[in-house]
Amino acid sequence: MDKEQFIKELKTLQIELTTTQQEQLSTYYNLLITENQKINLTTITQEKDVYLKHFYDSLTITKIIDLKNINTLCDVGTGAGFPGLVLKIVFPNLKVTLIDSQTKRINFLNKVIEALSLKNIIAINSRIETYSKNNEETFDLIVSRAVSKTNILLEITSKMLKQNGFLILYKSEVEQELKDSINAQKILKMQLLEKQIFNLPIENSLRTLLKFQKIDKTPKKYPRQYNEILKNSL
Repeated sequence: MDKEQFIKELKTLQIELTTTQQEQLSTYYNLLITENQKINLTTITQEKDVYLKHFYDSLTITKIIDLKNINTLCDVGTGAGFPGLVLKIVFPNLKVTLIDSQTKRINFLNKVIEALSLKNIIAINSRIETYSKNNEETFDLIVSRAVSKTNILLEITSKMLKQNGFLILYKSEVEQELKDSINAQKILKMQLLEKQIFNLPIENSLRTLLKFQKIDKTPKKYPRQYNEILKNSL
């Protein structure tokens, strides 16, 4: 996917980039490739592949939620910034928290944030299990892309969501994971609202978006109650 194809396909997602946003994504790509020679950020390095498999893929979330109505967003296990940093560039209204356990990745993200002069975005070096303990009911939306199984992600993110907040997971095939997460959904008061299955343009690889909503406060006995009752799901 070259840049012209990228811009064209984004229109099908109801996204039109400004010249500044196009330049920011280009700078992001160049920094990604430069830093990737020093540290392992991604195995996808060709420009056409990054624009399709990282940038465009990150933005497919608009198929399932209107980000213009979201204030605070947290990207769990952000890696090189996908999807959280891409979403910040395209939707500057978002207040974004990027979380990753590897210091080298956080240092890279801070370089990009500074180079693009982005505001209301922070990159935090922490394990999500640790971060969540002190950040209960903080975010309107949590996203995670290719990080862990659905039931585990429900467990480690539910406390951080505000009541009626959303968790959106980027997946490929999900049927078995959804079956394994039924108990977690019930215990953690996380309701599956929508599942979007589609193919990426050009290469036609399978993608699935899962949209959960926190319909009540996380149980007080969590995580002990979760660990005892959810054993059959893990």
